[in-house]
Amino acid sequence: MTGPTVEAPLPTFGDQPISGPALIPAHLASPVRFKAVLSLLTPVLGELSANAVAGLELIPLTAAVVFYWHRAMTLSWAGRPVPIWRQVCFGTGLFLASFVLFSPWGYLAEELVIAHMVEHLIIGDIASLFLVLGLTRSILQPILAIKIFDRLQFLVNPYIAFPLWAINLFFWHIPVMYDSAYGGAVLHGLEHATFLGFGALMWMPVFGPLPTPTWFGPGWKVVYIVIVRFTAALLGNILMWTQVTLYNNYDAGHLKWGISAIQDQSTAGVIMMIEGTFLILGVLAYTFFEAAKQSTQKQELMDLAHNEGAILDEARAERAVKAGHADLLEKRILAGEFSGDSAG
Repeated sequence: MTGPTVEAPLPTFGDQPISGPALIPAHLASPVRFKAVLSLLTPVLGELSANAVAGLELIPLTAAVVFYWHRAMTLSWAGRPVPIWRQVCFGTGLFLASFVLFSPWGYLAEELVIAHMVEHLIIGDIASLFLVLGLTRSILQPILAIKIFDRLQFLVNPYIAFPLWAINLFFWHIPVMYDSAYGGAVLHGLEHATFLGFGALMWMPVFGPLPTPTWFGPGWKVVYIVIVRFTAALLGNILMWTQVTLYNNYDAGHLKWGISAIQDQSTAGVIMMIEGTFLILGVLAYTFFEAAKQSTQKQELMDLAHNEGAILDEARAERAVKAGHADLLEKRILAGEFSGDSAG
């Protein structure tokens, strides 16, 4: 006759028992390593409040302000000022991102999908666009001097930037991920960071100062923008026409504002479509005028070099114009600082 079965006690780390299947990789099987991982993840992922995460979100935005204007002042002292309109654009981008994150709008975004969608559009589309418009290669020079960031320039290739942006957009709007981000402060902060980061990456091939493939001229930029907006419109249509509640955390907000879940998410899709329509019109207009301006600047540099007896490669002139250095190259040509090979 066998005695009563005695269950082995649950392993504990500190005072906390650990239960559940042992799905632990072999390299973490050591209790010491596992304990170390838990001790790191538990306070970071489980105990941070929404206010703490908001404070963490404020750190990179503040760092961006300090870095940008310190660099802008340094360039101004060196006689290479950043155009005022670019500084205004960068400041506008930071303001918009900060407004939706740290104003009462953030509370409204927890009550309605409509408000949450507006928050995502401002961060991922509009604020990121203004941030990119505020950049020049001179601004980014200290960052690009770091090898790892210099090697990451390949990400601005449109074949890479667009898929990364699209994957991020749809990933966070999968219902399970959307609801998880809503209920977890850390995930919500990560969601905001990726919307801003991948949004900026998406705009970089069109408006950024970093090099892109030679074939990616004004015509392909228009095609790229249209593809981006059609991709966003796909998500907008899903929200507009789906008659099943996708996101389940807004019952209290729907009751408060007298709106149904279907009406809420459908209206969010409509807002996404309207924003995309106006945005693409504005971006296409800007792209057209910027392409015309850059073409004129490049031709003026080529004519100036010819008149001054300098040999200036057309591709070099184009790179200088795109990086916002047309005025610097013009000064060097007039100063006779180069033969043909040192221009740019």
